[in-house]
Amino acid sequence: MNTDIENLFKDKVLGHPAGLFVLFFTEMWERFSYYGMRALLILFFTASLMDEGWGWPREWAYAIFGTYTSLVYLSTMVGGYFADNVIGIRKAVVWGAVLMTLGHGCMAVETPFFIYAGLGLLVIGSGFFKPNMTSIISEMYEGKAEKKDGAYTIFYMGVNAGAFLGILLCGYLGEKIGWSWGFGVAGIFMLFGMLQFWFAQGIFGKIGDGPKNKNVDLIDDVTSESTSDEEGRNPFTGTQKIMIAISSLLGLAWVFNDPISKISEGAYNLFPFELAGLSGSNVAILTALGLFLALLIIRIPKYTPVLRDRMLAVIFFAFVTIFFWAIFEQSPSSLTVFAKDYTQRTLEGSAGMMFKIVNSLMTIVPLGIITWVLYLLFKKTFGKYALSNIFLALSFVIVWGIALWMLNEEFQKDTTEVPASWFSILNSLFIITLAPLFSKWWESKYNPNANMKWAIGMGLLGLGMACVAIGSAGIPVGAKTASVSMIWLILVYFFHTMGELCVSPVALSYVSKLVPGRMIAFMFGIWYLAVAIGMKLAGVFAESSEAIAQESGLSTFFWILTAVSVGLAVLSAALYPVIKKLMHGVK
Repeated sequence: MNTDIENLFKDKVLGHPAGLFVLFFTEMWERFSYYGMRALLILFFTASLMDEGWGWPREWAYAIFGTYTSLVYLSTMVGGYFADNVIGIRKAVVWGAVLMTLGHGCMAVETPFFIYAGLGLLVIGSGFFKPNMTSIISEMYEGKAEKKDGAYTIFYMGVNAGAFLGILLCGYLGEKIGWSWGFGVAGIFMLFGMLQFWFAQGIFGKIGDGPKNKNVDLIDDVTSESTSDEEGRNPFTGTQKIMIAISSLLGLAWVFNDPISKISEGAYNLFPFELAGLSGSNVAILTALGLFLALLIIRIPKYTPVLRDRMLAVIFFAFVTIFFWAIFEQSPSSLTVFAKDYTQRTLEGSAGMMFKIVNSLMTIVPLGIITWVLYLLFKKTFGKYALSNIFLALSFVIVWGIALWMLNEEFQKDTTEVPASWFSILNSLFIITLAPLFSKWWESKYNPNANMKWAIGMGLLGLGMACVAIGSAGIPVGAKTASVSMIWLILVYFFHTMGELCVSPVALSYVSKLVPGRMIAFMFGIWYLAVAIGMKLAGVFAESSEAIAQESGLSTFFWILTAVSVGLAVLSAALYPVIKKLMHGVK
């Protein structure tokens, strides 16, 4: 019996260990800071100098945003390794939170050096923080599988509550008061999240305290020369390791070079050459992709038939996932610019009053529910972890103050201008509303097969893009501003959120089911690589929107994304019998 786990379950909140809610609030403030800052980044870069922004062309902003978000996911592989093998999970969480706090503080200064330094600290900090919170939950519920789904559901609500409040409040402060306020407040709440976690660590006993060398065992297992089990080993040869190194270095160099070469207008370029009519940058990324595909072609046939087939299924899901995130992540990039420059956001009379009332309810009700959960946690933990509770309470006093001040400010105005960042909160709001319905669907007899979930998700993604394509149809070619109804953006987030619920929560679950335990760390790395590629591709797609808008109109760009989404949905559905066979009974 694990006494740490048994002790955790002695003090319960809503039927779960109080420690789960320490993680809930830590993750909530981290998501508050991440999404709050992310909602402002494109707006800050593209705002005119008169509006205290940097006045960048949109292409530059999209390029650096794509690089930043892709590096956040790539860094999780490094952060997970260090947590498991060097410093331990809990220290990784604390160090990640400290680095992110410093990153937000740097960004509040708004000079080029501090903005770039801040983004770098946020990338490294996310790498330490992001993969390790769920690892603690996994250890907390060891041997209690029947409670684990409920625990992750509660934790996922914390993620979305933080994203919702971060975008709402940081977005408002950044757009209405000043960019430094938005960036700075994000850092303040990251600091509070770290302090409440730090002073409540004792609640976890020895869970996550010190390295466990998990990934070393798994990776060594993957590359072991042993062939003793029925799944068969497939060790990496020296040549294959060189291929991995070259592909990785070229890919990373391309990710960094893309924004650097654009922002410096060619003064700094890691690939200043052309080959066969292709720019050096394109040659580099195509070479990296070619090496990676060659590696897959060489290695996969060497596995046993069942494992080979299941890995092919994972690769197909990863391929579709790349495009899912590339299109879904238009939200903080091209769709945010669409909200700022092409959407009618000024409301008067009854429409303005209705928005104020709805926005007030959307702010106060979730805050009230979370505050009630906070009160329940205090009842169980204040005696032992008073300092942690005090920092947590102080953070809520501040967030309530900002929220009530914001709402009061808006009610004093005759007209209402909806912040461009406001639309991004709809994703979190719809997730919280719709997640229970999708959970019931997955538990029913109508639960679709894996690739049908991807097909439905991509179809919903395409439907969302079709809405904004229809809405933008009247925007003239080359226009820099317009006044499209905001209903089109609301529909985009509604359909995209349903698409996300079909793909995101179930993706890693299928990866873990399709590969043997000895390969989970390796395949999760491949999966996060696919997500990172999707994030960078999102920036590339957004960059292309400018040229397409100038030549054919902005609606054409959204129709292209619609076609890609629907095409992959049809492909996923058409391959249903093939993928089902490749999965060999995994559901």
